[in-house]
Amino acid sequence: MKHSITQQTRRGRGPARRIGRTLAFVLPVVLVLSGTLAVSRVNWSGGSSDPVLTAADTATSAGTSRAAKRAPQDVLRDKLLTELQEENPGVALTHLQQAVHDRPSLARHCASLARALGQAAVRVYGPTRAQSYARPVCDTAFATGVAAAHS
Repeated sequence: MKHSITQQTRRGRGPARRIGRTLAFVLPVVLVLSGTLAVSRVNWSGGSSDPVLTAADTATSAGTSRAAKRAPQDVLRDKLLTELQEENPGVALTHLQQAVHDRPSLARHCASLARALGQAAVRVYGPTRAQSYARPVCDTAFATGVAAAHS
């Protein structure tokens, strides 16, 4: 009778134990490989739109321009200031609002960007005309920038 209990116990644990051992071996291997592939597909340099970064890319990215190393809000500020001069402050404010909507991480820089646009608008258009472009983008930061530049 003791013999039949031993066989029943072995038979009951056998397939489950085998599956468990297989998963214990295969699962970490799959996780490591998928993690390695995921990390290699991320564009860590921020320079190109190609999602795959190879060793050759890292050698060439060392000599990239200063624009690639600049913060996103600084790049956006330069772009908006150029639009302000080429178009008008209304276009720049619209694009600021769209940029903050598309990238919420820029929201904390919105007021400083709008103030900079207001100050630049006074230099380009004068205080009265610059104030005519004011709108409620980032509260009243544009108007504050106009007033600060006018004072």
